[in-house]
Amino acid sequence: MCLAVPGKVLEIEERDGTRMATVDFGGVIKDVCLEYLPDLQVGEYAIVHVGFALQRLDEESARQTLALFGNLGLLEEEFGDPWQQAAAEAGTTPSGTATAGVEADR
Repeated sequence: MCLAVPGKVLEIEERDGTRMATVDFGGVIKDVCLEYLPDLQVGEYAIVHVGFALQRLDEESARQTLALFGNLGLLEEEFGDPWQQAAAEAGTTPSGTATAGVEADR
């Protein structure tokens, strides 16, 4: 599933001619392109989908949506823990032990 998630703009900079922001999604920090919202400012919230800020959002709506997504487990599903995801794909746990169905001496 790929959600459009609200996030708070922490900083803005220009990278290779593209306006980019560092955005906080309830504790998960990602880089986001601001080309569709060129007037978005630090401290404001936006709906972000596949790395692009698409729509400005008020703070209360953003907080309520993040809380709802968190309660439903959708933030973990959307962002997850990259170390756990990589380990699952490799057939091991993050500590390096094999998961079920995979030989332990790997």
